[in-house]
Amino acid sequence: MAGSNNGGEAEKSLKEKGNEFFKAGNYLKAAALYTQAIKLDPSNATLYSNRAAAFLSLVKLSKALADAETTIKLNPQWEKGYFRKGSVLEAMEKYDDALAAFEMALQYNPQSAEVSRKIKRLGQLQKEKQRAQELENLRSNVNMAKHLESFKSELSANYGAEECWKEMFSFLVETMETAVKSWHETSKVDTRVYFLLDKEKTQTDKYAPAVNTDKAFESPHTHSNCFTYLRQYAEESFSKAACLVTSKSSISYPQVWKGQGSRKWKLGQNDGIFVQFESPSIRNVWFISSSKEKGQTLCRDPQALDIGAHEILPRIFKEVSKSSS
Repeated sequence: MAGSNNGGEAEKSLKEKGNEFFKAGNYLKAAALYTQAIKLDPSNATLYSNRAAAFLSLVKLSKALADAETTIKLNPQWEKGYFRKGSVLEAMEKYDDALAAFEMALQYNPQSAEVSRKIKRLGQLQKEKQRAQELENLRSNVNMAKHLESFKSELSANYGAEECWKEMFSFLVETMETAVKSWHETSKVDTRVYFLLDKEKTQTDKYAPAVNTDKAFESPHTHSNCFTYLRQYAEESFSKAACLVTSKSSISYPQVWKGQGSRKWKLGQNDGIFVQFESPSIRNVWFISSSKEKGQTLCRDPQALDIGAHEILPRIFKEVSKSSS
């Protein structure tokens, strides 16, 4: 009987020493002392709970979770085991499981302000994690085609031959998506005009499918010279269509977002990407606004603009009416 009492006192002494080291921030020493105490009293739920807290502080999460589970097994109606389990699962970012554990803790101790705070905090973390995943999906799964249905219909109406308008539409979508992906990765795009070359007529050794235009928007003079060159390039290369891609911040002239009246800009002050589509029958321009959320760059949906008010370049192709095309 005396031996049993001595064992209990030794276990108590080890536990108290462990608590002192835990409070002092020496979690490794605390865990070691709790382990010694557990050897003397292996059915003591408090010891496993304390060691779970020490392992959690040491970021030994699998060991902490095992001790939390043992705490629950030894004393299923004690909220502390569920609290420990919830805390470990939270550290593992398993928020749904953590929330379930904290709700069990609250069931056994409805007055616990600490558990209530954890549940509220986890609800916020769940929302943040969900939004972060949504952002990542938006950044990685770029789909411009779904935003261009009305333009697809316009192309179809103007270019009767399906092969012709589908090629133009794919060209626009691919150009726009490439620009958005580049923006997501680097927060910039190369200022270029991309050309849809004629596979049969274009001399591909002489005419490339893209022309750098980074100097075009420095002044009215460079703008005029570039436009003249692009119009000649489009004609001599037998291009079917063209797409200008440039960032708003790279344009010194023309600053089409500074107009008044019908030309007034309605898309905020953020930087973003202009995409201007040019063809003999159809012209259109879009602005893709950019923003920062949770440290990530995100392009918003493309917004069609009135090209009469917001064109970045004048008409590149000689105009062909629908009736004569």
